[in-house]
Amino acid sequence: MKDQVAYITGGSKGIGFGIAQALLAQGMNVAITSRSQEAADAAAKALGGGDRVLALQSQAGSLASEQAAVQKTIDRFGRLDVLVANAGIGHFAPIEELTEEQWRETIDTNLTGVFNSVKAGVEALKKSEGYLITIASLAGTNFFENGAAYNASKFGLVGFTQAVMLDLRKHGIKVTTIMPGSVATHFNNHTPNEADAWKIQPEDIGQMVVDLLRMNPRTLPSKIEVRPTKPGGK
Repeated sequence: MKDQVAYITGGSKGIGFGIAQALLAQGMNVAITSRSQEAADAAAKALGGGDRVLALQSQAGSLASEQAAVQKTIDRFGRLDVLVANAGIGHFAPIEELTEEQWRETIDTNLTGVFNSVKAGVEALKKSEGYLITIASLAGTNFFENGAAYNASKFGLVGFTQAVMLDLRKHGIKVTTIMPGSVATHFNNHTPNEADAWKIQPEDIGQMVVDLLRMNPRTLPSKIEVRPTKPGGK
């Protein structure tokens, strides 16, 4: 993996940041995106990768924004080997209270945003016979109360990724969707704390990505469900 290049959406915190840390530790070059350039810059500094980290502002919901960010990554590092579509948000409310704006923002980020990232990077991944990884959720197969928008986006993302896997493996590109359960992140305005010790940690997902990249080229785990070992910290 040394000197390969990864592009990670939503890489300024949480799962995306954990993946960036893990890939940097393997000697890779990493581009991370955030909706805020300031947040991306702060994360790049915290990662400590020096010239091997590129901080980019990008809106996953905009194809033009993702195309520009991917191109900056290629301009800087010369190639693209791994694309991790991680950016996501959550709005949770009963259907009669869920607003059109919340619905659109959830779908535009969690589903259309992944489409945009893939469209922006697919030709570069063909050249490197690289790896596409999407970060979905167990909410992509398990529906729950107040989850109409989030469930729809993640159910769609799982289906999208599996279909794309069939499209792209003929080009030598591996495609995997990772579906975590409870993760200790800043998702949905939560601040990780000691009570989250039972949850999956961002670095655990980072290690999972490293393991996928190390796997024999003939083997493709196309969909991975991952849960905390003990439910609710019991």
